[in-house]
Amino acid sequence: MKSLWVFALWLLFVAPGGVAKQRHCMFRVHAQANSQDTAVFATSVHAQLSGKDVAIEKIPRISEQDVIAFYPYAAANGTYGVLFQLDEHGRIALDALSIERRGSLLFVFINGRPITELAIDKRVSDGKIYIASGLTAADIDLMKKDWRLIGQKKR
Repeated sequence: MKSLWVFALWLLFVAPGGVAKQRHCMFRVHAQANSQDTAVFATSVHAQLSGKDVAIEKIPRISEQDVIAFYPYAAANGTYGVLFQLDEHGRIALDALSIERRGSLLFVFINGRPITELAIDKRVSDGKIYIASGLTAADIDLMKKDWRLIGQKKR
């Protein structure tokens, strides 16, 4: 009887950790932070658009868990671009960011690499993020392991 209880507790606490879906591709969108924020909340990066060092929030506003589909394409410079479709949580986060942070920048990191900066100039309520270029074929292969292509049925 004692071993049955131990097994039941193990199923309750340990087994769910092993069931979580392992992600292959990391996708993070960080918002520009206030330059007066401390090192606990923000970090400094070099912005390509302005050429200045700017502060970005350490916690991403949108991550790979918010992506439900993507559509890759070959860019003119030999790299790839992609259109990301966000789930409801990601769509709301992007909509709120585009309203709250108009005039600032969003910094997109894929697999730990800075890919692009997006200037927020209008409200984005469709839940789509467009990356023009900068991705490798390896990045696209990792994305295929995590998300479906836009237009395909759910897995």
